Amino acid sequence: MIDLPILNQPETAAPARPRKPDWLRVKLPVGPEYAAVRKLVDEHKLHTICESGNCPNMGECWGAGTATFMILGNICTRSCSFCAVATGRPTELDLDEPRRVAEAIALMKVKHAVLTSVNRDELKDRGASVWRETVVLTKQLSPGTTIETLIPDVKANWGALETMISGGQEVISHNMETVGSLYRLVRPQGRYDRSLEQIRRTKLAGHRTKSGIMLGLGEQPDELYQAMDDLVANGLDILTLGQYLQPTKRHLAVAEFITPDQFAHYREEGLKRGLKYVESGPLVRSSYHAERHVNVPV
Repeated sequence: MIDLPILNQPETAAPARPRKPDWLRVKLPVGPEYAAVRKLVDEHKLHTICESGNCPNMGECWGAGTATFMILGNICTRSCSFCAVATGRPTELDLDEPRRVAEAIALMKVKHAVLTSVNRDELKDRGASVWRETVVLTKQLSPGTTIETLIPDVKANWGALETMISGGQEVISHNMETVGSLYRLVRPQGRYDRSLEQIRRTKLAGHRTKSGIMLGLGEQPDELYQAMDDLVANGLDILTLGQYLQPTKRHLAVAEFITPDQFAHYREEGLKRGLKYVESGPLVRSSYHAERHVNVPV
């Protein structure tokens, strides 16, 4: 007996991507302070994560004198499933970068600078020497500028961590990104316990500590509460909570859009559990209101 194809059957439709709710709509950046920074960035061809990451808060942050810069190139040795940064083996290490970044921050008259980077696992010191020199030179050229460094996972290279955090920055951040149960999915080359240990060591060195978690990846409330408890137990001061948004169709899909009321509830939960400051909202990103975090008691 010959099996004949069944004709005229409807194609199975691909699952529709969830529509963004109204609360994720972003206002266009405006204001004289924003315009001044915009002009400098364009004239001097400066690079900020604010632009390359299409951050929804760019106008507000630039208006407040805050900008975020990425150092150590744009190729990451990790392949996190939420991140649109290119993955591969970096081929360059620009030792003059600290000077150029410090000069850019001075030129832009940035009041609060946030520095971040890709992972450079192939480097013996994970890029720590560049990290430290960038902070030191920025402080020399702009002594009135406060600095947050959003540092990567050093893969338990605690000597590299010590160098990274010794430049004189006011806030040291390392993002957990998600709850423990989702680490293999979201950060396959990371480890939940190792990131907690990095935060613990940073706090023991006497620094103001900060981390961020994305919501809407499929985490359960109890898992988020456990992560908060773990972070408090390891010395975290400041936590940011924001909505995960899928950067491309190749990345993890959004499992859920968290409502503003839920974010407000999570903020109260974090404070009740011992965090000193919680920034929580759908559009919150790691650098959102970062200039306020330098005033959190150590």
